[in-house]
Amino acid sequence: MAFSTPAKEISRRIAKLQDQLQQHSIAGALIVQRVDLFYFSGTAQNAYLFIPAEGDSTLIVKRSLARAREESSLKQIIPYEGMDQLAALISDLIPKGSAIGLETDVLPASLYFRYQKLLDGYRMIDTAKIIRLIRAVKSGYEISLMKKAASVGKEVFHYAAQIIKPGLREIELAGELELKARKLGHQGAVRMRGFNQELYFGHVMSGKNASISSFFDGPTGGSGLNPSYPQGAGHNVINKNEPILVDFVTVLEGYMVDQTRIFSLGRPAPQLQTAYDLAVSIKNTLAELGKPGVNGSSLYQKASAMVKKAGLEKHFMGCLEKVSFVGHGVGLELDELPVIAHGLDIPLEEGMVFALEPKFVFPGEGTVGIEDTFVVGSERLEQITVFSDQLQVI
Repeated sequence: MAFSTPAKEISRRIAKLQDQLQQHSIAGALIVQRVDLFYFSGTAQNAYLFIPAEGDSTLIVKRSLARAREESSLKQIIPYEGMDQLAALISDLIPKGSAIGLETDVLPASLYFRYQKLLDGYRMIDTAKIIRLIRAVKSGYEISLMKKAASVGKEVFHYAAQIIKPGLREIELAGELELKARKLGHQGAVRMRGFNQELYFGHVMSGKNASISSFFDGPTGGSGLNPSYPQGAGHNVINKNEPILVDFVTVLEGYMVDQTRIFSLGRPAPQLQTAYDLAVSIKNTLAELGKPGVNGSSLYQKASAMVKKAGLEKHFMGCLEKVSFVGHGVGLELDELPVIAHGLDIPLEEGMVFALEPKFVFPGEGTVGIEDTFVVGSERLEQITVFSDQLQVI
């Protein structure tokens, strides 16, 4: 195998979950969502993973059993023989009346009702937040993978500066950057946990198209190529003196980083440059303030205060349709915890990784801003994505 999660890493993750299960009086957790399954087992094959509050975990595999046994370090990996087999396994391990944890934030209702019927006599408990908070704190191993992704991202942004030229269409620029990233090992898929949220590499847009809002839960949207996928690059030709937004997610060996820079063929309007400079200042200020124990909501309030002082609150994180965050967790998915948002009081912990993305949207003109991925260090946020903070005038 070219890549597999170390056994010690899997054991550490399971031990953390088992500790939380015990603290919340939950007898075991049934893991079925693909990313959670990979996180706790090391394989993303079609399987059920049952983690009891104490003792060994069992992976029941539908397909591919051979690949699961090759990819996962778990000791108990068995072939799937039907849902009754899963019920029998659980009843052998924990008594009726016990609580069983499910990922109810992503589990389809039809499956929930099926499990409820299958596991009659057990109490169904939501363990999604427990799992997400465990995943929010990255190990040194995970951070090393994210730094590898960041090094690929750096090459993609350097490449963007080389190929942007008059007459190029947004979709052509996006395609060239995606090809470059794939050649460097980008896996292609950008996973998201949120219901009906999806993203393909990122948003590469210019001028007024970058100010068009869409369903995507972020400050930018874009027209996309057609109404069936209404976000991202369109057919627009890139013009002089307008901001070109390159918001690119780099995914390597499962782990991702998120990064944004603004390019322009000639200098954009002064108000856009002013807003961009403020975005850089916000990013750097929050990086200094962010440390273990600090609430993400307080960082958002600091950003909002800086924006209000500059008189740009109308354009911050959207214009007509805003989002109320300035940062989001990244890892195996793009929408992990913590979220640096209004009213979301999650204290930062050393090892948490998230992207800060202060952006300003000007209808009919474009979007400017910056985004980098940071890890929470002992004294401040440590930036792991690298590229010049300057607005890139070509």
